[in-house]
Amino acid sequence: MENCLFCKILAGEIPSSKVYEDEYVYAFRDINPQAPTHILVIPKKHVGSIAEADQASDAELAACLRAVRKIALDEKLENGYRVVSNCGPDACQSVPHLHFHILGGRKMAEEMA
Repeated sequence: MENCLFCKILAGEIPSSKVYEDEYVYAFRDINPQAPTHILVIPKKHVGSIAEADQASDAELAACLRAVRKIALDEKLENGYRVVSNCGPDACQSVPHLHFHILGGRKMAEEMA
């Protein structure tokens, strides 16, 4: 999608701090981190959100989750981490491209905001 921020990152039009990449997935550090480790994992194919997950193949979706695990290991998040995917405006999804936040490096609050 031509106006999608994450698609522009994938195209190299906007710089990012790459953490991981494979055939289906690209991951980079969030520019406004909410935890010591805050990484975004996105599919290379544009999918708006989890609500549109049927537009991605099983391989593409599985690659996102496998990337989360690999990144968590690489980042040494052995005490745990949180994986979040906001879906739609009421959930405060700020970029309409499916993405998973990996948050770690500190104890997370028990309440979800």
